[in-house]
Parts: sequence; C-alpha cells; structure tokens
Amino acid sequence: MPKFAANLSLMFNEVPFLQRFQAAAQAGFKAVEFLFPYEFPTGEIAEQLRANRLDNVLFNMPPGDWAAGERGIASLPGREAEFRSGVAKAIEYAKALGTPRLHAMAGLMPPGADAARYRATYVENLKFACAEAAQHALTVLIEPINTRDMPGYFLNTQAQAHAIREEVGAPNLKVQMDLYHAQIMEGDLAMKLRQYLPQIGHIQVAGVPERNEPDTGEINYAYVFRLLDQIGYTGWIGCEYRPAKGTLEGLGWMNTLG
Repeated sequence: MPKFAANLSLMFNEVPFLQRFQAAAQAGFKAVEFLFPYEFPTGEIAEQLRANRLDNVLFNMPPGDWAAGERGIASLPGREAEFRSGVAKAIEYAKALGTPRLHAMAGLMPPGADAARYRATYVENLKFACAEAAQHALTVLIEPINTRDMPGYFLNTQAQAHAIREEVGAPNLKVQMDLYHAQIMEGDLAMKLRQYLPQIGHIQVAGVPERNEPDTGEINYAYVFRLLDQIGYTGWIGCEYRPAKGTLEGLGWMNTLG
C-alpha cells in the first residue's frame, strides 16, 4: 500500500502555510513535504509537525533568488560559497524538523553556456553536500525536471541523473523521481522504475499534462501504484500536484487509486 505525503506548497493553499499541517492531517495524511521552509522559524514548523503527528519527509535546499526566477544553484559556476552556506542552513532545518532528505536543485543553464563547466560544478557541489549531510545521516536528492515547465534546467532525464549520481559516488546521493516530469520527458515509467529502484530516494506524482490530481491525465497511476508495491518500493510518494478545484474536493483518488 503506497504511503502518500502531501506537498504543502501546492496542496491546501486554501489556508496559510502553517495551517496546512493540520489540514493535511485532518485529510488523512501522515506525512508532508514542501518546497522551502526558510520563511518560518524551525520551532514554528516543528510544533505543527508535532501537534499534528506528521513526518516531514522532504524539502529543498535554498534555491538562490527564487522570486527572480532562479531554480537552484548547485550547478552554477561562481556560486559555490552560496551553495555551501545553503547546505548548512538546510541541514540546520532538517535536524530541527527530523527531515531525512534534502533536494539540491541544479539550476538553470543559459543558452550557449559551457555544459561541461556546469556539470563539473554540479558534481563538486554535490560531493560537498553529501559529505556534510552524511555527518547527520541525511540523504541528498537530485531531480530531473522537464524542459517545458522549466526551460534551461540543467538536469532533465533519469539517465542523466543516475550518471551524475554515479560520478559523485556518494552512498547518500539518490534520485528523486517525479513521475510527472519523467512522463513528459521520456515516458516508459514502469521500466525505469524497475531499472532504477535501488537508487530512487523519493517518488512524486501528478497528472499529466495539467499537473492536477493523479486520477486525471494520461498516466495510469492505479497500475503504477500496484507496480511500486510489487517491486518493493517502501518510501513515501509525494503528492506534488495542483488541485484542480480545491484540495479536499480532489482527494477521492486516494481511495480509488491507493
């Protein structure tokens, strides 16, 4: 039986962020994830997790200037010091919140940029992040993101991500496989899940192409969830989708698909 974590950055937007924890728990979720916690003191978020008996399974390291359009800095040459500072901040939050996984967003590569230089920066930054995270028993994740939603993003396919993972060579580096992005970029989801399962650190879902509830769109999630049980995936599945008509109104899929 799949274990679902509500993504509080996209779901339960009907209420302010700190109220979404209670809303998720009342809807039946036992775990949550979110993009970034840094606008709030660790104590405020930890209290919401404790009060609502929720696990926080994932959040992202600081992404640079998100409001200005940056989408991570792990691969950006010249931003190494900022990245290292962000690793320290993310670890501080993870320790306070009991979060076991941190996602390092790669960032955007401008047209015509030296891809080899970006890759080398990415690899070295990930080596640093993994070494720091390992001291606290934390897993670092990297996630391929589709080029339609995020043009220029450095990491786009499962094969690219696993090649980077192998080059870094850290046992606590895993791939975050978002099936929404994977379907748009390459499809063949069942075979890729079977192929990469031992090195998948987290899975996320959404309908394709609208990124609404998993019971909408072209992916047969009933089949995918059965497959994950069959191949022995025991981790959380992050619900990183945009509710079409309200979060609670769209949660029927948890009974029909799960």
